[in-house]
Amino acid sequence: MRARVAKFFQHTQNLDWQTCADITGDIGALKRSIQRLNNRLNGMEKTASNDALSELKMLHEASQAPNVTPIQQVRGG
Repeated sequence: MRARVAKFFQHTQNLDWQTCADITGDIGALKRSIQRLNNRLNGMEKTASNDALSELKMLHEASQAPNVTPIQQVRGG
């Protein structure tokens, strides 16, 4: 643990306020970019699932009554 703190201190010793501000701005831009990408991916998943559901509905409707011939009862005497 002590080595990690010493390493952190060594890497951050020469940081000034401008560098901190730049890093903060970069992190904010990165967060926005990731959020936009996640929103796009969620939108594509939603669209893909809606397309799949509509295709299943069409397949179900196509396999219904028009292709089925009813069985007629034979009445014997």
